[in-house]
Amino acid sequence: MDDRELVTWWGLVVEACARTAPLLQVGPVGGVDLPGPWFEVLLRLLRTPGYRLPMTQLAHDVALSSGGFTKLADRMVREALIERQVSAEDRRVVFAALTERGLRVGEEAQRLHVAALRQHFLAPLGVRRAGELASLMRVLRDASEAQRGSV
Repeated sequence: MDDRELVTWWGLVVEACARTAPLLQVGPVGGVDLPGPWFEVLLRLLRTPGYRLPMTQLAHDVALSSGGFTKLADRMVREALIERQVSAEDRRVVFAALTERGLRVGEEAQRLHVAALRQHFLAPLGVRRAGELASLMRVLRDASEAQRGSV
């Protein structure tokens, strides 16, 4: 791939992300506006047995600094979507855990999100190409993690 093709390729990736991301906004659910990072936290907790994860892991997973995630968690606690739980084994570890309200809001938001994914991604790509895209994204994610770890 020459330089021009590479720049064009990357431009298409950026443009596709910019144009499709707004199609996935779930909007208010259960009386709560769900900005992207809030929704990401709810999804990650929904997919975890026990509906809880260490706050440091969630901060990393949603690509926020620990301070930025603390502010996000404070707002989600005020909305009764999550609660903080101190680990019984290690008091230095604090978990973010879904509340009953967080579970209901998260499940409804996930339902809306899946419908949008089916309409705006799966329909135009098809199952095979969507799977290929997921595999490629894993490669890029893992390569970036490896590079971050070596810095």
